[in-house]
Amino acid sequence: MLNTPPLSNLQTRDIESVLHPYTPLHKLNTTGTLVISHGKGVHVYDTQGRGYIEGMSGLWCAGLGFGDEELIDAATEQLRSLPYYHLFGAKGTESAIELAEKLKEIAPVPISKVFFTSSGSEANDTQVKLAWYMNNALGRPNKKKIISRMKAYHGVTIMSASLTGLPYNHIGWDLPVDRVLHTDCPHYYRFGQDGESEADFVRRMAQSLRDLIEREGPDTIAAMIAEPVMGAGGVIVPPRGYYKAIQEVLDEHDIMMIDDEVINGFGRTGNWWGSQTLGMTPKTISAAKQLTAAYAPLGAVMVPEDVYQAYVDHSAEIGTFGHGFTYGGHPLGCALGVKAIEIYQKRDIVGHVRTLSPHFEARMKKLNDHPLVGETRYCGLVGGVELVADKKTRRPFDPKQAVGAQLVKFLEGHGAILRALGDTIAFCPPMVITEAELNELFDRFEKALADTEALVSKEGLRAAA
Repeated sequence: MLNTPPLSNLQTRDIESVLHPYTPLHKLNTTGTLVISHGKGVHVYDTQGRGYIEGMSGLWCAGLGFGDEELIDAATEQLRSLPYYHLFGAKGTESAIELAEKLKEIAPVPISKVFFTSSGSEANDTQVKLAWYMNNALGRPNKKKIISRMKAYHGVTIMSASLTGLPYNHIGWDLPVDRVLHTDCPHYYRFGQDGESEADFVRRMAQSLRDLIEREGPDTIAAMIAEPVMGAGGVIVPPRGYYKAIQEVLDEHDIMMIDDEVINGFGRTGNWWGSQTLGMTPKTISAAKQLTAAYAPLGAVMVPEDVYQAYVDHSAEIGTFGHGFTYGGHPLGCALGVKAIEIYQKRDIVGHVRTLSPHFEARMKKLNDHPLVGETRYCGLVGGVELVADKKTRRPFDPKQAVGAQLVKFLEGHGAILRALGDTIAFCPPMVITEAELNELFDRFEKALADTEALVSKEGLRAAA
């Protein structure tokens, strides 16, 4: 539907050599790719010199923006002293030790040990293995199933993609695997029943979880995993009281809560952790993305002392703790994690997010008046705008029309980058963004929204299928 210019030499080379994730591969020869050359602050620039406000922090992760000199200096210093070492066989590095100590200090619940991975997917994959390992150590070999939620996103390894509750992560991939269960998505706007209050919706979500557990057998279920605010599933903020109600059900059946903070952590929701903002009480925690402000890959799993002791006991029985990654705890990533946390603290990034949040919320709410917008959702400096064909009935567009993707393409033309999650447009700007830059991002989004409305009207895309 959009006119695209001829592909540049670099775009052609890209398409001929790179396999792009989360991309309609069949359209690439027509649409081309947006090749980014450099970034500074909240802006990135393509190879033609055009600038864009990066309204997604890359992929929810560049919380301190681009080109931060303190992070660059920390990386350079670490590369000069120790560019690589590992943690296998009782080896250690100073940066891994220091980062583990910092994570323990700021964790929302008491934490004893930190296990490092290379990504959030690896962290959540590890969470499942550790839950199995722990229950074997405790003599509960059948307590192995993991509950996730529809529309959850927990990664793309075989197990973490199975935990993910999105069709495109399962269709064609022979997923999900066994031992993974999915309970209801806590999205009141989309899944609330006629006449049902939010409180009634929460009670129904809790009862549905209880029914699932009792149907499967609580002695077969090890854990439930949840993002405080659900990210790639559409920036879904559960109703007030949801996690308290869920936790009561889990406690009743001796099922632990795994907190996936990969998107939520390090100030994004207005607290250090999304669990603090949303009222979760986790047993173990996954972190990544803003852990290093995205300046190097790194993930982490945080566990309490009683869980760790189960690992120790099983290690004694088997002879070793047989899990780890070559790059888990990479000195570069850990040094950047230490520096990122220092910056979050000394620049009071959490306070900055709280200061900007009311303005972010106000600009989001303003969008609710637009004929294309069904609902806006927000928490701290993360939000989503859901596009609908019919505001009154909440009827969505036909997914094949790719209205959200069209809007994002229009937005690039106005000099900003956001992400279409189906027909929900996600906002996750760098946490260092100023109020003026935030206004500019929303102003450009409103122009793209107007372009999309014109396209929808012209092409008759609101017509029911």
